[in-house]
Amino acid sequence: MSAAPQSATQNTIISPISADMEAVNAVIRRQLHSEVPLVNQIAEYIISAGGKRIRPVLVLLIANAFGYRGTHHHDLAAVVEFIHTATLLHDDVVDESSMRRGRETANAMFGNAASVLVGDFVYSRAFQIMVAVGNMRVMQILADATNVIAEGEVLQLLNMHDPDVTEERYLQVIRSKTAKLFEAAAQLGALIAGAGEAEIDAAAEYGRSLGTAFQLIDDVLDYSGNADDTGKNVGDDLREGKPTLPLIYLMQHGTEEQRQLVRACIQNGDEQHFDEVLTAITHSGALDYTKREAEKAARRASDAIAPLADTKFKDSLLQLCAFAVDRNH
Repeated sequence: MSAAPQSATQNTIISPISADMEAVNAVIRRQLHSEVPLVNQIAEYIISAGGKRIRPVLVLLIANAFGYRGTHHHDLAAVVEFIHTATLLHDDVVDESSMRRGRETANAMFGNAASVLVGDFVYSRAFQIMVAVGNMRVMQILADATNVIAEGEVLQLLNMHDPDVTEERYLQVIRSKTAKLFEAAAQLGALIAGAGEAEIDAAAEYGRSLGTAFQLIDDVLDYSGNADDTGKNVGDDLREGKPTLPLIYLMQHGTEEQRQLVRACIQNGDEQHFDEVLTAITHSGALDYTKREAEKAARRASDAIAPLADTKFKDSLLQLCAFAVDRNH
């Protein structure tokens, strides 16, 4: 079993595709232009907030790892970033979030209605770009992915304030809501490069497992991170009544008193007892367990691309597995 190398910085990881990323940023800015000023204003606000851009990075690294020499990977990288951005705009409205990436969310700045409608604009622009690529398989992958993501959003809504959510039900939400777009991004990179079906499937497994690792570490950081590092309010998951893996583990392995505390907090979206919950989570080993599960997912990702030829792009893909679990933001 191959192991991911020591974690690198994000700048090191994307250095082999720096020119590609510049091209993608140009596509993003060009394609987000609208004749409606408010669309431009909100779109610019979202794009200027930055973010890790992991999903477009996946498209570019995978495509390059398979030897792609065209420019369609720039368009597809922009598409997956648009889909991700649209889901964030909608998520923040649903979750009533006020902070993301260290700034006020778009809904906090511009209102819920504007955020939802601009999210719709970004979604539909993504589909305009993918149609222009002219590949039916590309459209199938992205149409399926957006549908599964929407299902994942609804599943998460059903899980909110439900203290009886099982680990399997929660992982189903992760696979749908988060990992699916990682999977699609990796598939697109392999597909556009002319990879075979087995290689496209391996890329899909890489993306799916990497996305799972990222989300599990996000769950850890919601209880152990620093708002200045993570760019969001620590404890948001508890405030929103989200039963994430650390809470689920504590419910299964904690004392009766801890279980009752967590049940009440999930049901009521109670962040007043955050310090008590954090102490219980830390002492129960829930954060360690969640990180171990993330490490397992990262190893599955690195194993999936083991057959790839050794290149600087493969090195970056492996470093990304380590980054997923070792980051503090």
